Amino acid sequence: MTQPQTHDAKSRSPEFRLAQGALGGLREDLFHNPFAYRPLLPMAVDGRLTRRLPERIRTGARWTPHAVVAAGALFVFLIGATVAEGSPPPVMAVYAFAPALIVLLTLVRPVLAFWASLASTPFLGFMGSHGDGWPWAPNSFAAHLLVLTVVAARTRPRAAGWMWLLTAGYAIFAEFFLTRGYGTDAPQLLFIAALALLVVTVLQVRREAEQTVTAQQTVTAQERSRRTLLEERTTIARELHDVVAHHMSVVAIQAEAAPYRVENPPPELEQAFVTIRENAVAALTELRRVLGVVRAEDYEAPDAPQPTLADLERLVANVREAGLDVTKTVTGAVRELPQGVELSAYRIIQEALSNVLRHAPGAEAKVEVSYVLGGLGLRIVNGPARGLVKASPGAGHGITGMRERVTMLNGEMTAEPTEDGGYEVTAFIPVTREESEQ
Repeated sequence: MTQPQTHDAKSRSPEFRLAQGALGGLREDLFHNPFAYRPLLPMAVDGRLTRRLPERIRTGARWTPHAVVAAGALFVFLIGATVAEGSPPPVMAVYAFAPALIVLLTLVRPVLAFWASLASTPFLGFMGSHGDGWPWAPNSFAAHLLVLTVVAARTRPRAAGWMWLLTAGYAIFAEFFLTRGYGTDAPQLLFIAALALLVVTVLQVRREAEQTVTAQQTVTAQERSRRTLLEERTTIARELHDVVAHHMSVVAIQAEAAPYRVENPPPELEQAFVTIRENAVAALTELRRVLGVVRAEDYEAPDAPQPTLADLERLVANVREAGLDVTKTVTGAVRELPQGVELSAYRIIQEALSNVLRHAPGAEAKVEVSYVLGGLGLRIVNGPARGLVKASPGAGHGITGMRERVTMLNGEMTAEPTEDGGYEVTAFIPVTREESEQ
C-alpha cells in the first residue's frame, strides 16, 4: 500500500504538474488537430485611423492582413526565383513556389503551415545547394520568419514560444547531423525570430488586456445602471409607501374608532366599519409585500401563500359586505392549476369586481369560472349603476393590468360595455395537461 501512495505523491508534485501542463500546452497548440481549417478573418475597421477613412477605402482596408501575407509570399517567391536562376525548370519551380505557397497556407491552416515550413527546410536546402546558408536557404529563411510571425499572431502567445523552441531544436539537429560544410545561419534566424515573436506576443497581450478592460468597463457600466435603477425604484417605493400607507392607516384607525363615537350604533354599522378596517389592513399588507419586490431584486417573498381560486368565495363575500350583489358560478371539473394561473385568475376577478364597486355602485355582478379541457375561462359581467352613490373616477390602469396578466400567460381577453349599459370582462388562460399535472 505504501508504494502506490509514494508514486501518487510524486505524480502530484509541483514539478511534475508544471511539466505536464507544459507538454499539454504543446500538444494543444501544435499537435491537436493541426489540419484544422481556420481562415483569417477580415480586419476590424473601427480603429482610430480606419474610422476616418472614406467608406470605399475602409471597405478595402478590411483585407489588409491578407494583402500583407500575399505580399510576403510574393517576396519569398522572388528570392527563390532569383537564387535558383539557371537551375532545371522543375527544380526552380519547386524551389521558388513551395515556400511561397507555405506562406499563403497561413491564411487558412496556420499550424499546418508551421509544420510544413519546418519539414520542407532540409529538402529545399539539399535540393539546390544555393547560397552559403545552412540549414535555411535564403527563401526558406524568409518564409520561415514570415510563417512564425503570422502563426504567432493567429494563435496564443504560448504557441510562439513552442514554435521558437522547435525551430531551435531543428537547427541544433541539422547543425550536428545534417551539416554540409556551409556556414550556419541558425543564430541569425533564431535571433530575428525571437525579436519578431516577442513583438507579436507583446501586441497580443496588450490587445487581450484592452479587451479585458473594455469588458470590465462594460460590466461596471451595467452594474452602475442597475444600481441607479434600483435606487430609483427604492425612491418610488418609499414615496408610494409614504402616500398610500399613510392614508390607508388613517382609514383603518378611523374605521376602528368610528363605532365608539356613536351612541348605541346598529350592528350593521359596526360590521361595516369592521369590514372597512379589515380591508385597509389587508391592503397595507399587500402594499408592503409589493413594495418589497420593488425595493430590491433579491427580495424574498414572505411565506404567506398567494391567493388562489380556492379563496374566491372569501373575495366574493368581502365584496358583498361592501354592498355589491355578486353571484358566482363555477362550471367544469374543478382541478388544481399552476400557481401563476391561479394567482392571475384571482387578481383579474378581484380587479374586475373593484371596478364594479368604483364605476357601477349598486349594480349586480356575475362571476363565472369555467374549467375546460384546454384551460380556464373567466367572465365577470355587471349591469348599470343604481342608487344615489356616484361612481368614482379611476386611473385607467385596472384593465391594462388585467391584459398584461393574461398576455403573460399567452391568453386572450376582452373588456367592453354591454348593451344594457353595464360592462363585461372575459378572459381565457390556456393550460396544457402537462402543466396541470405538475
